[in-house]
Amino acid sequence: MTGTFPAGAAQEYWEAFYQAEERRWKGTPNPLLVREIGALAPGTALDLGCAEGADAVWLARRGWRVTAADVSPTALRRAAAHAVAAGVADRVEWVCHDLSRSFPAGSFDLVSAQFLHSPVAARGEREAILGRAAAAVAPGGTLLIAGHAGWPSWVDEPPFPYHFPTTSEVLDSLRLEPGRWQLEVEEVVERELASPDGRPGRREDNVLRLRRVGQPPYGS
Repeated sequence: MTGTFPAGAAQEYWEAFYQAEERRWKGTPNPLLVREIGALAPGTALDLGCAEGADAVWLARRGWRVTAADVSPTALRRAAAHAVAAGVADRVEWVCHDLSRSFPAGSFDLVSAQFLHSPVAARGEREAILGRAAAAVAPGGTLLIAGHAGWPSWVDEPPFPYHFPTTSEVLDSLRLEPGRWQLEVEEVVERELASPDGRPGRREDNVLRLRRVGQPPYGS
């Protein structure tokens, strides 16, 4: 969806989304995060759009110190409770940001942006956020971006117009400084995804993993 949205539209939308149900997600980390980051030595991590905290808690359990950002206070409260239950509350800082208007300070050994899609994002907002994500990666650090490549196969009429960017479009939008980044993974991954009424189907996701050239401040 494109257009102009008033200040606070993102928080209003995502608060309603999370308040509609006691729990929105399964509480397990995104498989692409697990696949791409599992072999890295832990350092500092920034989780953008952390939702109910599954990715941040998984990272913390593996020894990462995590800054986890989301626009929804309800999602952040659930995420903090998840961290307490997992015994990693001291390893995660939960911060509330509308990433189109404010962004966590600092640089990180890992910046993860998993499925940052929003029906109330104005044109160019996602690209701007991902640009800030790249700028937040420390020398030697990793930028991981995962996003949907399209609607699920069983969606005949999309609920709203939305352009799902290709990996090359995402890379172009990042405007990375030549010679300062190494592209490690660029892939389209297909997975099975049943419809809400149980019909079999599939969905394709894009994944990009890039490393900023430089000596990492942690082990490799």
